Amino acid sequence: MTTNFSEKASSLMPDEFAATDPALGVTPKSAYHHGDLRAQLIAAVRELVESHGPDGFSVAEAARRAGVSSAAPYKHFKDRHEILRGVVSEAMDRLRGAMEAAAALHPPGSIEAVAAIGQAYVDFARAEPGVFRLVFGLTEGHENAPDLLAKGECCFGVVVQAVAASLGSQPGDPNVQRCAYMLWSFVHGHSFLNIDMKTKVTTAEIDDWEYLMRVSRAILDQSARSSK
Repeated sequence: MTTNFSEKASSLMPDEFAATDPALGVTPKSAYHHGDLRAQLIAAVRELVESHGPDGFSVAEAARRAGVSSAAPYKHFKDRHEILRGVVSEAMDRLRGAMEAAAALHPPGSIEAVAAIGQAYVDFARAEPGVFRLVFGLTEGHENAPDLLAKGECCFGVVVQAVAASLGSQPGDPNVQRCAYMLWSFVHGHSFLNIDMKTKVTTAEIDDWEYLMRVSRAILDQSARSSK
C-alpha cells in the first residue's frame, strides 16, 4: 500500500499531455488542464479500483487512462498510497453529498428522510463496491489521517442531524448519538451483505426501502420512548 513510485520526478515532463496511442483504447485528453489533472487521476484510479481492486493496478496504467505521461502523477501525489487516499477522500465527499441530497427530498424530521439517507448509502455501495470497501479498509480508523477522520465524522453527522430532527433533540444528545450509531450499523451491515452477495442466505426478498423504513421506525420509536 505504501510502495513509492519507482522513479521520482521533480516537475512535469514536457510530454505530460502527450498524444495517446489509439490502439491502447485511450481517448486523448486535449481538454485537460493542469488544474484538473489531480481530479482526472483520481477518476482513473477509481475505475481501476473497481475493475482490479486497490492492490491490482499500477500508477502507470492510471496515468495512461488519464491521458498523461507516467511522470505526471508526481506533481500531485508522492506515492501510490497517497493516490488511494485521494480516491477515498473524494469518495467520502460524494457519499456525504448523496446522503444530504437524499434527505433533502423528504420533510425534515420525517422517518422517510432518515431512511433516504440509508438508501443513498446502500446505493453508493452497490454502484462502487471497490471504492466502498477501500473507504473502510484503507486504514484501521483514519487516526493517522485527520482529514479523512473529519470527513468520516461529517458523513456520520448527516445521520445525526436527521435523527436529532426526528427526535426533536440536539445532535449532541447521547440518545441521538446512540440512535444514529445503531442506524448506521444496520445500514452498513446491509450494504456489505449486498455487495458480498450474502443476502441469498434468506429465501425472502429483501426490499431496500421496506427494510430501511422498518429499521428506521423501530429504532427511532424506541429511542423516542426511552428519552421520555
